[in-house]
Amino acid sequence: MNRVSYEFKARLKREAHVRAALKKLRARYVGMDHQVDTYFRVPAGRLKVREGRIENALIFYERQDQPRARRSRIQLMPLSRRNAVKAVLAAALGVRAVVSKRREIYFVGNVKVHLDRVRGLGKFLEVEAIGKSPGRRRRPEAREFRDQARRFQRLFLIKDSEILPESYSDLVLRKRNR
Repeated sequence: MNRVSYEFKARLKREAHVRAALKKLRARYVGMDHQVDTYFRVPAGRLKVREGRIENALIFYERQDQPRARRSRIQLMPLSRRNAVKAVLAAALGVRAVVSKRREIYFVGNVKVHLDRVRGLGKFLEVEAIGKSPGRRRRPEAREFRDQARRFQRLFLIKDSEILPESYSDLVLRKRNR
């Protein structure tokens, strides 16, 4: 399954405000998921296996590490809860990092909002405006996703300077290497 998204991540500093905004928007609560993301060593992009109660997938994505809402090209393959994919990839590629988090998942239309508590790092807000990967004829839709992410950034009172350019795996590795 190919997707494109515009997303941003920031430390969750105004949790009460974000929760009130989600309530006002009548966001659909999907649930609380304990997720373990295992990132593998790859020459480009990021490859991970996500294991959770709600979401289980093999995910490859490419994204510029920029401190703003940014475009990601994603290839996602749903996995069953019990599978050997992680063990095979770990043996073939090696593990780069492991991220363990508790994630509250909400949807407002095609916009997915995560309230994350990442082990060893703290609380974060992540917003993804998601769509199918656009072809050349559908570029206006990609701009729409970017604009949606920016609207949520303003709604949640996230300053440009608060957006983190890195993935959780990068933050985990930086903390481990200190």
